[in-house]
Amino acid sequence: MKKIVLSALTVAALGTVAASADTVYKDRNGVLYTTAGEGRVAVEVKDEKVKKDGFWGRFHAKGDLRLRQEVIKKDPDTTTLDKNRERYRFRYGVNVDITDNIVLETAIASGKYNPTSGNVNFNNDDNYNKAQIQDYFIDMLKIDIADIKYSFDNSWLRVGKQAHNIYRPIKTQLVWDNDIRLEGINYGFKDDNSQMRFGVNRVHREKGSKDGENINIFLGQYVHTLKVDEAKVNLGAAYYHYDNVKGNTDPYGDSAGSSSDKGFKGNSFDTATGTGRYTEDYQIGEAFVEAQFKDVMGKPFKVALIGAYNFGASDDNIGYDVSAQWGKNKKVGDWQVAATYRDVEKDSVFGAHNDSDFSGGGTDSTGYYGKIKYKFAKNVDVQGWWNWSDTKISTGNTVEYYRHQIDVILKFGSVQNSVSA
Repeated sequence: MKKIVLSALTVAALGTVAASADTVYKDRNGVLYTTAGEGRVAVEVKDEKVKKDGFWGRFHAKGDLRLRQEVIKKDPDTTTLDKNRERYRFRYGVNVDITDNIVLETAIASGKYNPTSGNVNFNNDDNYNKAQIQDYFIDMLKIDIADIKYSFDNSWLRVGKQAHNIYRPIKTQLVWDNDIRLEGINYGFKDDNSQMRFGVNRVHREKGSKDGENINIFLGQYVHTLKVDEAKVNLGAAYYHYDNVKGNTDPYGDSAGSSSDKGFKGNSFDTATGTGRYTEDYQIGEAFVEAQFKDVMGKPFKVALIGAYNFGASDDNIGYDVSAQWGKNKKVGDWQVAATYRDVEKDSVFGAHNDSDFSGGGTDSTGYYGKIKYKFAKNVDVQGWWNWSDTKISTGNTVEYYRHQIDVILKFGSVQNSVSA
């Protein structure tokens, strides 16, 4: 009962914050306005951004709270019991315009020590009789973003721990999970026909994994856009070079002195030295094609094929993902559905960085997942997600894996972040 009350109070508090902000709306003619009593007042804009005078106009804040009910089942289940749990994810960011071209980006999130998920389990009331706000939120928060972004012409340069900036068709997570934050120097370019990204980053070792050597990531990506009849086609290629992985410990799990797969996430490893260590390198080539249609039976439609090949491993080194999405989720009443088939071999990608939900996270899995999302209110989304797959993670034997998630997502923010271009 306590976790339900706590959740309700949190939602109410954040809802009050969202309601108190000068939320900006867009009418059918594209005119932006804000509410004022029973009426509405148009606001002036420049380049689709609301401008405010004074010092506080440089601050732009937004965030979200996601409440999740989740069920996980395995057959046969030889490692853990089936799970039926309630979870939350909290994120909040404040960006500051230092100059017209330089922005300080900051954000905090729940899910401390977990780079691919912000989820935190609510404790059972029977075993947790003294629940306090810091136990659910403050003690579980992490610095998710802290970087400087410099924009010039069609380019940007980011330095620090930064938001996801690698292009992924239909936001596929074959190689990169949504929650991964790169830490280093990254450059991006975009015009009407092409996009490029280059970066040098270091993997941040979490608590319990301080005993290994540094792992660096060198990355490059190019995306070319074609317009064909009623569709837009994105053709992309990328290379992600993980330096100093083979013979190293995993960066996120506590593998010292054990044979646990906790941090290796399906990738090959051994324990000959008494400490789990990777046995393969990860030099990943990625290629994809994505087609976007404005109108298929009255709704936008996207379809994509993504492939990954690890040049650093001689076997079990291929992964691919076929995804489709129909619909959109911008206005109240909008809905969208999506489906994916994925086959990700044991050493095709770096398991600690790819999708944390599919088959429980990591590699060595094959199967499907589907999603439906509905915009219940201006700042509230409702979403369902289902996964059916076969996985060999942890056991080495094929296990049938089933997982479903029901989410309620509350979004809140300031004027600047409420405007959608």
